[in-house]
Amino acid sequence: MATDALIGVLALQGDVVEHIAALQRTGARATAVKTPADLARVAALVVPGGESTTVMKLLDRFRLSRPIVERTRAGMPLWGTCMGMIVAAHAVVDLDQPTLDLIDITVRRNAFGRQNESAELDLEIPALGPAPYPAVFIRAPWIERMGPEVELLAERDGHGVMVREANVLATSFHPELTGDPRVHAYFLDMVERYTRQGKVLGAA
Repeated sequence: MATDALIGVLALQGDVVEHIAALQRTGARATAVKTPADLARVAALVVPGGESTTVMKLLDRFRLSRPIVERTRAGMPLWGTCMGMIVAAHAVVDLDQPTLDLIDITVRRNAFGRQNESAELDLEIPALGPAPYPAVFIRAPWIERMGPEVELLAERDGHGVMVREANVLATSFHPELTGDPRVHAYFLDMVERYTRQGKVLGAA
């Protein structure tokens, strides 16, 4: 389902250009978000991969943490990929690491191994249809605990790697690095549904 809403991609670190290009290929309008003013213009936000402790510091430095939390808790769709899943999570296993606490999951950093153990694997994701999804894992986290309202959409080796709780989507893999548009289309469908329900605040 297409949407006319403007989609933001957090542009402090990570695969910003790749996500914007993937969103545009899926038919969406997309823009980089670096400031609170940028955030106020968009109807949804993608938090891409990167280094989670660095990004949390940059979110505070650029005064984006509070408005992202406020907007998301008010209904703005948010999607975190890899590092973005960690930033959006409730907690990180064995680490006293700050997060935005936007989805009720506990994650483990680098759970699938280091950079040289990165891989592309076929995942079964029923919400995307019967064809396997070519998921790219790069120093990926996995989910060790999910709250009762969290929907498991895909798992690998017995651990969640794609989940959703209301208006928040999280994937431990990198859909922006594949030619398969289905996860981006799934997020755009979320945005369209929340926009139609009048739950998205901010510019469309």
